[in-house]
Amino acid sequence: MATATTRRREPPAEDDVSSLAQNYLLALYMLKEEMGAATISKLAEQLGTSPATEHLGTSLASVAGMVRRMKGHGLLDIRPNKEIVFTDRGWMLAEAVMRRHQLAECLLVDFLHMELHKVHAEAHRLEHAISPDVEERLVERLGDPQTCPFGHPIPGSGYEAPSTVVSLDAVKPGRTVVVERIPEDDPRLVEYLVAIGVVRGQEITVVDSATYKGTITLDIGGSEVVIGLQVAPRIVVVPRD
Repeated sequence: MATATTRRREPPAEDDVSSLAQNYLLALYMLKEEMGAATISKLAEQLGTSPATEHLGTSLASVAGMVRRMKGHGLLDIRPNKEIVFTDRGWMLAEAVMRRHQLAECLLVDFLHMELHKVHAEAHRLEHAISPDVEERLVERLGDPQTCPFGHPIPGSGYEAPSTVVSLDAVKPGRTVVVERIPEDDPRLVEYLVAIGVVRGQEITVVDSATYKGTITLDIGGSEVVIGLQVAPRIVVVPRD
């Protein structure tokens, strides 16, 4: 779970990095932010959440082949335990792609008022077309945001998460929390979370955690709603008491 980022460094040139490789870097960045480690199978699953318009092959064979090519280009490395890691250059490029993606999300929400569940896919289309000049103007017009609309830290923004952040599944019944971050790569899930009010900045109280049913019951503004226990670890919150 990413808790802080440093001020933006100038990324290496991207002229020799294809859009496909950039998509892989973005997917790997998001995977590591949420899970901390990545393997071929986990990366294939993450790539499967990308919009169909990205035309990404998600079979284990195609993902393994692309990872090997990116390793040959000095972007990734593979440890003896099969974990995929960034090289220094790969990490800087991944941060640059993620930054453009998240600035595009901010643009779509803050200026175009697009529904949140549509934002991630649209940002995928825009991220490759944002030049350094456009990025600079976006930062200025958006007020130098530190997080994307889903609450994820923007690389280079200087964001520091509250020291008390936890995942929702770790919150005991009766505790009240404020939503800090929600997943962004599943549009149906995002649409549901928005519909029930689980969005960044919303105060919620955990009413019950029923492992035998696989659900967590929440109180949001006096109304009880239910989410699955498999979703709760992906929602980051800050305890209020």
